[in-house]
Parts: sequence; structure tokens; C-alpha cells
Amino acid sequence: MVVLGSKVLSLEEVHRVLFGGEELVLDEAAVKNVNDNFEFLEKFSSKKLIYGINTGFGPMAQYRIPEQDTFQLQYNLIRSHSSGAGKCLAPVLTKSLMIARLSSFMQGYSGVHTDLVHLLRDMINHNIYPCIYEHGGVGASGDLVQLAHLAHALIGEGNVLYEDEIHPAAVIFARLNLKPLDVRIREGLAVINGTSAMTGIALVNIIEARKLLLWSCSLSAMINEVVEAFDDHLSYELNVVKKHNGQNKVAEMMRGMLKGSKMIRHRPDHLYKELEEEIFKDKVQEYYSLRCVPQILGPIYDTLVHAENIVVGELNSVSDNPVVDHRQKNVFHGGNFHGDYISLEMDKVKIAMTKLSMLSERQLNYLLNDKLNHKFPPFMNLGKLGFNFGMQGVQFTATSTVAENQTLSFPMYIHSIPNNNDNQDIVSMGCNAAQMTYKVIENTFEVLTVQVMTLLQAVDYLGCQDRLAGFSYKIYQDIRAIFPKFIEDAPRYNDVQKIKAYLMRHEPSLTEPAVEKKHKSSPVQ
Repeated sequence: MVVLGSKVLSLEEVHRVLFGGEELVLDEAAVKNVNDNFEFLEKFSSKKLIYGINTGFGPMAQYRIPEQDTFQLQYNLIRSHSSGAGKCLAPVLTKSLMIARLSSFMQGYSGVHTDLVHLLRDMINHNIYPCIYEHGGVGASGDLVQLAHLAHALIGEGNVLYEDEIHPAAVIFARLNLKPLDVRIREGLAVINGTSAMTGIALVNIIEARKLLLWSCSLSAMINEVVEAFDDHLSYELNVVKKHNGQNKVAEMMRGMLKGSKMIRHRPDHLYKELEEEIFKDKVQEYYSLRCVPQILGPIYDTLVHAENIVVGELNSVSDNPVVDHRQKNVFHGGNFHGDYISLEMDKVKIAMTKLSMLSERQLNYLLNDKLNHKFPPFMNLGKLGFNFGMQGVQFTATSTVAENQTLSFPMYIHSIPNNNDNQDIVSMGCNAAQMTYKVIENTFEVLTVQVMTLLQAVDYLGCQDRLAGFSYKIYQDIRAIFPKFIEDAPRYNDVQKIKAYLMRHEPSLTEPAVEKKHKSSPVQ
């Protein structure tokens, strides 16, 4: 189980809840703190003008709301803002969103009743996913529309996905003996006013992007093997003189992955001796997509490390407005709901993943173009040239998907449209940024899928299985179990889907003996 409220919630703990099936448990002291905060607000708000309790919202905050209408005000807010469009978010994104919202409430600065944190916990643990739509949030005043759909389910009026079917929330609550939320003071505004939708999606993005980076390192090591590249571009000595942590981590990981390979070549054994040729058939240096992998993936490594720090910081932050501080006995109005931190990081991750997909596509092109590699048949065609097509058709999928990534990589962070009667005159578009990053990540898994299919065909063409590093051979074995060698032409779309699902479910890992002892490091943490 993962205990929430007693300490900072980590990305690893979120991963365990999302993908490991672990339950969330609320720390009792933290729940008491939430209750103390609520009780303070209940007393403090009497006969005071406090935004969102006895006022309208946004540009209508100048209107006082009579005491007898304050509860209905919260319901009006939830219902009116449940106005999203497009597709529903994937269940994993919705669950992550709920974890992020619950984490914010458990800081004890939102003035909410403990019923809310208990109900959110139960929905997470029972895998009840509110139908939250992709379009609607502008990322300032928070993810109002997306979080309104969460609130709509919490009060028992919205729809939820449960056991792969959509039902009215009230039906599922009744089935599981859960009580819908009753608004006490400001639960409507508290739920919808924050960055938890973009933060929840961002958490999943970081998890999946780290996985893509490891796969890219793995496949980059493997292509260097099958083309029998020289090893010095991955050497400690070459990379250590470039003072970037990511570059050195990537080079180190790839050296570990290639440990035991009988195919990677040591330059002094081949070229550092007297040679008679005037023109060399062998390439003295590999193409950039093979030789410059640490320099290309290194910045991506560093980007993900920084992005994780920012996103986890947001996960453990209070993104409400106003902030209720029962220790200082005051209520502070401001803009903690503004999503610029997430928006900027998601744009950076999106660009990084697009570059990763571009590297994969160039490595793929090298393998498929016999005029470049001088080693393999055109399109890795293991059949009859001219009659069979090999990987020719699948290459189009990779190329077009990378092109889509490149277009999607325009930053949302610098795209602001004033709205809400110009009350929200500059916004973050953070939820859009996070969702576009999620799409780029999903696309990139497809590109790497085509790359790994081609690499496996290359290994079979060479018959070099027994010369591969143990790390590469395990990848070969595991994916060949779901994608056998092919010679004859057949539709490949099912293979693409199966391998993509495999890459998304699994993460290549170095066993302890394969990692250098002198300069040991781990993948992105």
C-alpha cells in the first residue's frame, strides 16, 4: 500500500498505484489536519466576504451570494462547468488525475470536509473512473472543466467508467456502498480549482517517457551491434570530457547493454595499425544516428530528470484558490491554480520525445536503405527482391508518425487566448500541453515498434544471435516470442499493435553484473 499524507508522494509511489495495483491509504494525522483546516474555515468564514464561498466566481466575484444560496452556488458551479468535449481521458490518466487532486487536498490547505478525501481515496482504490473529457481546460484557474467532471461524479450525478462499462456514478456508488459527496462550504470550488488534471497526465507522461528513453538506449545499442560499429563513441574516456550528466549516463548504460557482445568492434584492433588501402571499404566513422546517441539522448535524459522534479513538486503542492491556512488563521487569495510549471515542462518533454522518435526513424532508415548500410537487403527483405517487400510498407507508418510528432511539438506554453471576460487574461494551456505530450509519447512507441521489428529481421538475416550481447539477445528472444521471423508478405498492423503493447508494458533493465562497477549508475530515477 501507499500511504498518502505522511510525507512527500513520489513518482515511484504513483507508479505503484497506477500500474502495480497498490491501494492508497490516508495517513490518520494528515486526515486530522484536513479536518482541523475545515473546522477553522467553517468558523472563520462566518460574516466575512471570501471568494467562492459567498461570492460569485471569476469576473462575477463582485456579486455577494446570500447565505441561504451558498451551498447551491457550489452545485451550480460544478454543473455549469461540466462542459467538456472530445474523447474521455484514458483510465490511467483519470486515475492519476484523482491521485494528484487527493494529494493536493491532503496538504490541508483547501478547507474541505474529510468526506471528500475519503471518497476520492475509495474511487481510486475501487478503480472508478469519472468520464472526464479531453477538451475544455485552459490551465489557469486550474483545469476547471476537466475537474468539474470529476466533481460531477463525486456528487453522484456524472458518469463513470467501471469494469470497462459506463454507468451513472450514483449506480456504482450504490453498488459499492459509497455515499456521494455533500457540499459543506466550498467543496465545489475546491475540486475544480487546481492543476490536478495536467499534473496527473504529466505524471503518466514522465513514467512512459522514461520507459521510451530506456528502449531507445537499448535499440541504439542493438543497431550498433548488428552493423558492427566501433565502440569508442560510447567509451568513458570520450564522453567524460563532455561535462553533461545525461550524456555520460546514456553512454554508461549503453556500455552496460553491450557487455559481452562479440559484434561491437574495438577501433585499435582494426584501424590503429599500418594499412595499405588508399580507399577504405569500411566506414571510419558511423553515421550520426549511430555515433552520436549519447549526445542526442543525453539532453533527453536531463530533461526528464528536471521534469520529474517539477511535476512531483506540483503533485505535492496546494493548487487551490484561495488557500486556507488554519495555522496562520487566515485565508490567502492568489493564483496557485496557474499551470505554467506543468505547461512548460510538458512542452519540453514533448519536444524531447519527438527528437527521440526522429533518432529512431533515422536508425530505421539506415537499416532499410542498402545504399547506406551496404550490409542488408533493401527494406530488410528476407524474401525475393522485387517480388517481396519486407519492411517497406511499415516504414511509411514510422515516417508519417514522426512527421505528426514534429507538428504536435509546437509549444502550448506560449499559446494563450484571454477568456472568462478577460479575467483570465493570460493562461497556461497546461492540460492541452500534457495531453499533446501524451499523444507524442504514444506515437513514439509506434515508431520504436517498427524499429525493433526491423532490428529483429536484421539479426535473423545475419544469423548472429549467438554473437549478440546477453542484453540484446534477451530483447530478441522476448519479442520474437510474439513476432516470429517473416519472409512472405502479410499484413503487419496486428504485429505493430502487439509489439507496441509489449514495449509499453515492459521496461528493459540492466542486470547487476552488466553494469560497470567503476562508474556505476542507474537509469533515470
